[in-house]
Amino acid sequence: MDRFEAMRTLLAAVDGGSLSAASRALHVPLATVSRRVSDLEARLGAQLLVRTSRRLQLTEEGAAYIAAARRILDELDEAERTVSGEYRAPRGELAVTAPIMFGKLHVAPIVHDFLAAYPDVSVRLILLDGVIDIVEAHIDLALRIGHLPDSALVARRLGEVRWMFCANPDYLDRRGTPAHPAELADHSCIAFEGLQRYRDWPYADGGQTKTVSIKSRFSVNTADAVVGAAAAGLGVARIMSYQAAQTIVSGATRPILDEYWPAAMPVHLLYGARQQQPLKLRAFLDFVTPRLQARLAEIGAGCGLA
Repeated sequence: MDRFEAMRTLLAAVDGGSLSAASRALHVPLATVSRRVSDLEARLGAQLLVRTSRRLQLTEEGAAYIAAARRILDELDEAERTVSGEYRAPRGELAVTAPIMFGKLHVAPIVHDFLAAYPDVSVRLILLDGVIDIVEAHIDLALRIGHLPDSALVARRLGEVRWMFCANPDYLDRRGTPAHPAELADHSCIAFEGLQRYRDWPYADGGQTKTVSIKSRFSVNTADAVVGAAAAGLGVARIMSYQAAQTIVSGATRPILDEYWPAAMPVHLLYGARQQQPLKLRAFLDFVTPRLQARLAEIGAGCGLA
């Protein structure tokens, strides 16, 4: 039995919540996953997992073993990175995550330039709007929008963005420009929503956060579709400044109600603290940081936030 292979299999099962999830993640048959876990339990003489109909549960012995296995595999990965030369020259793979639309508009183009400048580094860019544990998911770098909770991660500030209201100038000429967010209740609005309905829009008023209930003429579950609908003149949209920036610069949308926009939110790059950072990560940070800072400054200027 390959103990390292068994450890990785067990971790994949625990992180995925099932043996089937481990099978998919590792691209091995389910029977192989089950045998590796069973062989590991037999070798240790202890039950590590309780297999329920819904989800795997760790026993007390299993929780202790998982913690040790993570530490051992992390140290093994670190040793392999050292031997492979990651600390002598930028090389290897970087896993990077960012919000979907921000990643498509601003992160991906910079990554393209980085790859051209560093041919020995590859990047796995994961675009999602949910927050994942970058340590458990083995993510090297995450771009996060919003205020950060306290953690052991290192944060590098890039700039800020904010929620804003905007609409097509022709729509505003037809329907009039609202002077207060409460007037949005009488306007056609574009809602960003999926299976659930979100029809209460927050805004800032006199140091307080208030909401207005809107009537959605059009609702859709992607931010770029909301922006497109606003540019097409379907109504008023509540979107992030980085999402609206291109249409504002082109004149397809116009910011409104700016005195009622909520406070700006910071944008950070997050990564794990190490005594010695791999050169691939240091090179990526040095390359990406000033470029993203410049893009966020341009967004602020284009949206009238500077």
